[in-house]
Amino acid sequence: MKSPSGSFRPVGTQRVCVALLTVITLASSAFAQTFSSGDKAKVQGTITSRKGDLIKIQDAKTGSPALIKITDDTKILRDKSKVAFKRHEDMDVTAMVPGLTIKVEGVGNADNQLEASKITFSPDAFAIEVAQQQEINANKSAAAGAQTTANQGVSAAGAAQSSANQAQTTADAAGTVAAAAGSVAMMNAGAVEMVNKRVSDLDDYQTVAEAVIYYPTGKYALDDAAKADLDKLVALTSSTDGYLIEIAGYASKTGTKEVNQQLSEDRASAVANYLRNKGNIPLRRIVAPAGYGSTHPDAENTDPQGRELNRRVDVKLIVNKGLQGTM
Repeated sequence: MKSPSGSFRPVGTQRVCVALLTVITLASSAFAQTFSSGDKAKVQGTITSRKGDLIKIQDAKTGSPALIKITDDTKILRDKSKVAFKRHEDMDVTAMVPGLTIKVEGVGNADNQLEASKITFSPDAFAIEVAQQQEINANKSAAAGAQTTANQGVSAAGAAQSSANQAQTTADAAGTVAAAAGSVAMMNAGAVEMVNKRVSDLDDYQTVAEAVIYYPTGKYALDDAAKADLDKLVALTSSTDGYLIEIAGYASKTGTKEVNQQLSEDRASAVANYLRNKGNIPLRRIVAPAGYGSTHPDAENTDPQGRELNRRVDVKLIVNKGLQGTM
């Protein structure tokens, strides 16, 4: 069983350093939209990937990719909305993750990127909700099971021609169940995959190092061991080109759903604030620090040791693997 005293570890070798060797810029992507230096422009599109301060979007009008650069002067604002979007209200810049639709105003720079002066997004279109991953997995499992039944039915039809009609009927029925279950799984997954499917879970991202911060029951303050682990992660950022930091807070199932949700958010926020204020990590390099309540447990919640492991924040230093070539 893992120790709940906190942990930090680099992941694999520093393969990210290879990115320093490439001379191919993101703007060289085939068919990418370019912006002339000094010219003002406005674009709207959905974020498809990120590298540090650079965001790649798919332009809603042209369908072509465009590269947006975020700076310290970029203002990131929410459109007025009906959705309650209270999590980390001072951290709008951290919401710039794949799947989010944004409107950008800015000026072209020397690299033919659009250097953003203002970015707006709507929480109505992109509210961060708690992941219901267990339900998604259950639906996917049901779909897989039904498909297996369908395959068995088809196999039986081929093996025993005399009962082919009956077997095919069974296969068709199972196939219908599989399709229905698959549709449910897709709908549920589509509702949460934008943010709740954590960024580092996406195929485009590679984890360079990670720290796991553990907490006593009901607490979210960082102790000295937690700060030391975060300091180690911060030290790696200076040698990691185009890095992002992902923060996900969790709680054990010792309180109500609402209490666990708030506690997990407070833990994620405490880590983000430490990285920003003590580690001097630009807020734009932190992606959606979010609390996920008691979802995604690392251990069973049936004993004290398991609950201790689930009261945690996962902190990952990540890079976009595609950036060794193009985004």
